[in-house]
Amino acid sequence: MTLEGKVAVVTGASRGIGRETALELARMGADIVANSSRESEDIKSLASEIEALGRKFTYVVANVAVMEEAKKLIDTAISEMGRVDILVNNAGITKDGLLLKMTEDDFDAVIDVNLKGVFNTIKVITPILLKQRSGKIINMTSVVALMGNAGQANYCASKAGIIGLTKSAARELGSRGITVNAIAPGFINTQMTDVLPDAVKDTYKKQIPLGRFGEVSDIAKTVGFLASDAANYITGQVISVNGGLYL
Repeated sequence: MTLEGKVAVVTGASRGIGRETALELARMGADIVANSSRESEDIKSLASEIEALGRKFTYVVANVAVMEEAKKLIDTAISEMGRVDILVNNAGITKDGLLLKMTEDDFDAVIDVNLKGVFNTIKVITPILLKQRSGKIINMTSVVALMGNAGQANYCASKAGIIGLTKSAARELGSRGITVNAIAPGFINTQMTDVLPDAVKDTYKKQIPLGRFGEVSDIAKTVGFLASDAANYITGQVISVNGGLYL
């Protein structure tokens, strides 16, 4: 599986799954356009690592929840790299709380970034991919979109919406050789899960048949597969990478 000559845009790339995904695609040969909503020191080290692999790297600060900024991201990718072949929609936020106490602002904020942000980037990139008659769109959903999770009604709703959006886009774009898929990670070792108390981690691990949390590389390698020619006949699918948490 190689991505030589390809250009990938990765949103939410400053840390965690997004960062490792950008690195994995670069290892496979792709040039990278990384995005986050704010300046980050983490991006400097990411740039160094990707450039050390001999790949081109561009960083764009943009809030994908805003259509104009999503357009800036894709326009910059085209102007800097000349083309875009792969879009990985990874940007996401959480504002957890029980439904009874969740504010409208917290619900809207999560929907705007996690779901509308995916819509915005897909809408902007679609004319480009249609003209190329090729492209790979990979959206990051979550295991909780499939099973629900107390205290995350906004997050679950946003990630479930991504599944419907993925399947609809796959039907609309498939005739032009464009695939659209989603990945549903389970519990992955990231800064987000690092803050959980050990007792909570142990409780979750008991529910996972493999008995452990996943690594960011598990998700990044799945992205790499879906972005490659090996997955040319896969579209509209939700690939669960959760250690068997939700079978």
